[in-house]
Amino acid sequence: MVRLAIEPLLKRENRSKYWLCQKMNITSRNLNRIIRGDTDSISFKYIEEFCKYLNCTPGELIFLTDSYHPEQLLLPK
Repeated sequence: MVRLAIEPLLKRENRSKYWLCQKMNITSRNLNRIIRGDTDSISFKYIEEFCKYLNCTPGELIFLTDSYHPEQLLLPK
């Protein structure tokens, strides 16, 4: 399953989901759906914006997993 490491990246940057929603102009409901993997697709526009605001690369943002445990991701500081 493809997942996005949004929460660990927010934590690394000391930012909140609220802050990210404001920057990206999306609702908290839609952001939470993306975080939970409740979406079937995501546009390159969102991937680019996530990387911009979370100060990361697509390789740090996107990962494959059998289950969702973002706290287990090892992110560089």
